Amino acid sequence: MNPVLADSLRVVDDFIDQVWLGDGLAANTADSYRRDLTIWAGWLAEEGKSILAASRDDIQAFLARQARDVKASTLARRLASLRKFYRHWRQAERISDDPTELLSSPRRVRPLPKGLEEGQVEGLLAAPDLETAAGVRDRAMLELMYATGLRVSELVGLPIERVYLTEGFLQVVGGKGGKQRIVPMGDEAVHWLSRYLGEARALLCGGRAVPTLFVNQRGEPLTRQGAWFIVKGYATQAGIEAEKLSPHVLRHAFATHLLNHGADLRVVQMLLGHADIGTTQIYTHVATARLQSLHKAHHPRG
Repeated sequence: MNPVLADSLRVVDDFIDQVWLGDGLAANTADSYRRDLTIWAGWLAEEGKSILAASRDDIQAFLARQARDVKASTLARRLASLRKFYRHWRQAERISDDPTELLSSPRRVRPLPKGLEEGQVEGLLAAPDLETAAGVRDRAMLELMYATGLRVSELVGLPIERVYLTEGFLQVVGGKGGKQRIVPMGDEAVHWLSRYLGEARALLCGGRAVPTLFVNQRGEPLTRQGAWFIVKGYATQAGIEAEKLSPHVLRHAFATHLLNHGADLRVVQMLLGHADIGTTQIYTHVATARLQSLHKAHHPRG
């Protein structure tokens, strides 16, 4: 082994031992530090430098090179490992300066939600077998998810007394802090919920008194896992690619399609139950990308 690298790895071992004892690190955290610092030590050794002799310029060059190959979240974690390492040795007076002190963390880019085209949603909604009680329930559930953008946890926990069919809205409690919001349903969702409540729910409940709106085939409250299994099954049946599936697939579609059709961002924020408008703004990127695609396809100068 390169002697410079061997010396650096001994320093890494000392660091892990000392912070393990001093901070009571979880095994996963210690493994993460060791992995990141070993990569860093190997990169330095190729330049003939030991890990304690590294400069701020070295770290910036390393991060720039790493940025080509790893996600922003991984890059941010590696810098956090270097900060911990050099701060430790600075406090131990093994080095005189911390080369990470003035470095800013790489910006973490939030991934865009995986989207569905409106035609794909139509195929998904049409997939349930309406000759069965479960199929009617599933159609009502899918219509409600797409019409309201409910979180899966909000959907399965929705009490039946908070469904106001005549008025056409739901009273939902969810999100950070368990805040209450009023969410309109739209005519299609009201129609299918009415049919579910009138034709199918009693059959599924089998005479049991169940407080939640949606129940499984054993007459018990539907779970998040059960709802996700149902959505996944119909999405596959409708020919939707696996990579576009997630428990939030219809929530994402609800937000994106509203914005594509001109809804105000603040309204979408309110309907989704986001405390921060910044959380909702990620959907504007999805909608903008779709609009740009339509412009390119259909505008004579696109």
